[in-house]
Amino acid sequence: MAADAIVCERLTKAYGKHRGIEDIDLRVTPGEAFGFLGPNGAGKSTTIRTLMGFLRPTGGQAKIFGHDCWREAVAVARQVGNLPGDFVYDEQMTGWEVIRHVARLRGHDDLDHARELAERLQADMDRPLRHLSRGNHQKVGLVQAMFHRPELLLLDEPTGGLDPLMQETFLDLVGEARQRGATVFLSSHNLDEVHRVCERVGIIREGRLIAVENIGDLIRGALRHVRVVLGTPADPAPFAALPGAQDVRADGASVTLRLAGDVAPLVRLVADLDVVDLEIGRASLEEVFLSYYGRT
Repeated sequence: MAADAIVCERLTKAYGKHRGIEDIDLRVTPGEAFGFLGPNGAGKSTTIRTLMGFLRPTGGQAKIFGHDCWREAVAVARQVGNLPGDFVYDEQMTGWEVIRHVARLRGHDDLDHARELAERLQADMDRPLRHLSRGNHQKVGLVQAMFHRPELLLLDEPTGGLDPLMQETFLDLVGEARQRGATVFLSSHNLDEVHRVCERVGIIREGRLIAVENIGDLIRGALRHVRVVLGTPADPAPFAALPGAQDVRADGASVTLRLAGDVAPLVRLVADLDVVDLEIGRASLEEVFLSYYGRT
């Protein structure tokens, strides 16, 4: 049986009095795209640095494709393409010098895919990094993470500094990597890109993993925004009595509310009313995310 792409068992990294991560339990299967959600400072980057073997765990363990991330960091590095959230290199080097240097370290001679990536990302690879914008700096980082077609992509805030067109190109590249069987672990606070790429998400708060959910279940369980316009002045009481109804407000002939759970009781209610207009919209993924923070 093939090893899981990522396994964390009670993974902990403490920084003295400062918060790191604590008791992270997580499994990511080969070929899966997993999103890692949380605001800045929640522990996303610490988790990825520990997975890469840059930080020694204070407790627990982490493995990538069966290799211990600390004791077998070299074996892990062979299978991983990593874009750190603070991607830095010698600022005197050009993008191509960075790629050739990384390729030598990896023993990887073929740069054809690197050239393709640089062209599609419209990356400025010929100027020293110190002269590049944040977006172009990020593009060099993406090329070095992806050019060797790794089995696992560990990407920390990968679209930071990219314009909307390049964000779309990045999402295309991730989709193509997945088609060839690569696993993707994408850390972000951009909830839309996680929604578009990933099947499952983990939500991290103050160094602790507070939820792991399928994206579909997360969306289906979200509150709905409801607006009903009637042909007569609205009575909010029947709407407030609906199971899962919250924040019911009436204004003339209009009623607005948020609704959790099944919409069937709402449909039955409005079927007997003089309805002029009915709008039902799902909460944004950001609202779902904040709801997890609120109830924990």
